[in-house]
Amino acid sequence: MSDPTPPIARKQTHTSSWHGIQLSDDYHWLRAENWQEAMRDPARLPGDIRAHLEAENAYTQATMADTQKLQETLFQEMKGRIKEDDSSVPSPDGPWQYYSSFVTGGQYPLLCRRPRDGGDESILLDGNQLAEGHAYWQLGGASHSPDHKLMAYATDTNGSEYYTIRIRDLESGQDLADEIPATGGSVVWVRDSRTFYYIRLDDNHRPLDIYRHTLGTAPQNDELVFHENNSGCYLGLGKTQSGAFILIDSSDPETNEVYLLDANDDSAKPRLVAARSDKHEYAVDHHGDQLYILTNSGGAEDFRICTAPLTALGQEMGQENWQELIPHSPGTLILSMVMLKDHMVRLERARSLPRIVIRRLADSTEHEIAFPEAAYSLSMSAGYEFETTNIRFSYTSMTTPAQVFDYDMETRDRILRKEQEVPSGHTAANYVTERIFVKARDGADVPVSILYRKETKRDGTAPLLLYGYGSYGISIPAGFSTTRLSLVDRGFIFAIAHIRGGKEMGYRWYTDGKRDKKTNTFTDFIDCGEALVAKGYTKRGRIVANGGSAGGLLMGAVANMAPDLFLGIIANVPFVDVLNTILDKDLPLTPLEWPEWGNPITSLEDFKTIRSYSPYDNVSAQAYPHILALAGLTDPRVTYWEPAKWVAKLREYATSDTAILLKTNMDAGHGGASGRFEALREVALEYAFALKVAGQAD
Repeated sequence: MSDPTPPIARKQTHTSSWHGIQLSDDYHWLRAENWQEAMRDPARLPGDIRAHLEAENAYTQATMADTQKLQETLFQEMKGRIKEDDSSVPSPDGPWQYYSSFVTGGQYPLLCRRPRDGGDESILLDGNQLAEGHAYWQLGGASHSPDHKLMAYATDTNGSEYYTIRIRDLESGQDLADEIPATGGSVVWVRDSRTFYYIRLDDNHRPLDIYRHTLGTAPQNDELVFHENNSGCYLGLGKTQSGAFILIDSSDPETNEVYLLDANDDSAKPRLVAARSDKHEYAVDHHGDQLYILTNSGGAEDFRICTAPLTALGQEMGQENWQELIPHSPGTLILSMVMLKDHMVRLERARSLPRIVIRRLADSTEHEIAFPEAAYSLSMSAGYEFETTNIRFSYTSMTTPAQVFDYDMETRDRILRKEQEVPSGHTAANYVTERIFVKARDGADVPVSILYRKETKRDGTAPLLLYGYGSYGISIPAGFSTTRLSLVDRGFIFAIAHIRGGKEMGYRWYTDGKRDKKTNTFTDFIDCGEALVAKGYTKRGRIVANGGSAGGLLMGAVANMAPDLFLGIIANVPFVDVLNTILDKDLPLTPLEWPEWGNPITSLEDFKTIRSYSPYDNVSAQAYPHILALAGLTDPRVTYWEPAKWVAKLREYATSDTAILLKTNMDAGHGGASGRFEALREVALEYAFALKVAGQAD
């Protein structure tokens, strides 16, 4: 690669002691002391830190200068696969049907509705107008009131995920005087259409307070309805499908408890469903005089469904009152359920493939919606209404663009409502998708989803991009992507390693990739790479690894553990300074993270475990692959200084003549650039990097 002079971060030793063990960090100074202020107002970032980040950006730009034409080609190519004047399938709710749309050239969505029985479209919110004058703009939650006269919506204008809630009068098109800053962005209305609940964030960006707002009231006079004392538990808001109850969920990665608020009462008090207990997770929906509870109690690690009488609320609703309805089936993970007037619908996953199961409540008969391909992605939506026999689902595979179906649960008819259009053209028959299982070093079968063009040779010569995540129980779908075609069409094979730490193979797949078993995540990824080499998909040193956030931790770990397997590493907002972050109790997510990673503050064992794999702490004098790290200045999840410190240390220790690059978006946070087109420029940079290191940038 080209060789402009890289910036060398100054070394300024910072020491700390934990459990009698001294830690030394030469690049601690990159963590701004006023990081809370800088997150809200990036202009407050100290000048020396800003200068260093800008120098890193300039170095990355200079190093990648010879790919500028390629980046523009990739950008135009990916943009050409997006239908610019697109819209979602309308969802009915009472007299209206609601949907979102985009206009040609527009970066941001329009929220729209039209009469249910046909009529003219009304634009409720125009994201393009609202985003004018902002370098970054993101729409959070948007929720119309039960009487359809108002819409509460939330926006973030710097990427820090502090959302401001405003209320729009849908008849006049004007916003009311109500304006609530520093929220989590979600709003749930009471049925009076004058009152709603929202989550307020504290100074450390933690969602620990739920307030009730009545229109016309100043935010400082809003009523605190619920406060979570444990900073390791975060709050969520929702509503039962019946609309009868508003849900408060207080959760950490291993436990939760749910409270109900009467949606008909503008002064309701929270009522507890079941108190928090060790490693118990549950979710609640409502039907008639019963609560339906998706729970892992009773040893049901892949979950079961129980019922409980509403009359037990406010009394002792112990689990002895729960009646099992759907028993636990080991290996079949129940992901979610929804209750409709005459049906229960549940989304499940078995052997890494999802399925939808419909249960008629009147006679308990069940049927499954079938799908044909070997690897695919499936999502489900019940919409706004309760009294319906229809559900909506979206189906896609790595070769099949997304298809949206309406499904009648009684007649079993499915109607294709929308198929993702690729304006520049897409022929599924030109591509091959496969799913293989790789035997990990401890005998576990790890699924890998693979995509390549038919003419791509399986003789080991093709470069391969291997994507992974493997944390928090998040499963990576084998779905369609218009962007990755730009790599595949240039001879790359694209593969997703469904490694432990996700839930692709059941709940135990998650627990076998966390805390003291975290290294399974990393070795699974390495074993998948080795197997793809052995099977002739590629060869050692021709793999570009890619992952973001906790998947960026994966990238840092495998770069340390098996650097010669990889040609390059693309790490998006990488969680690489794990030990220092999990030791910093003031950071936004740290207390919530302790059940996932362990608590190194109180536990010497956890301290040693995290230290053993933390990428930043394990950088050593060895040959590293080419590395591109991407960060967001206002990122509250993975703070900008993690990748900045990592790159500085890599550059200090690497013995190889490889490019180690850092690009910090100075106007964005965890999700990168806002706007559907500007985000593609970041993908174009990543793909240009992959093509360049693979020698295919011409």
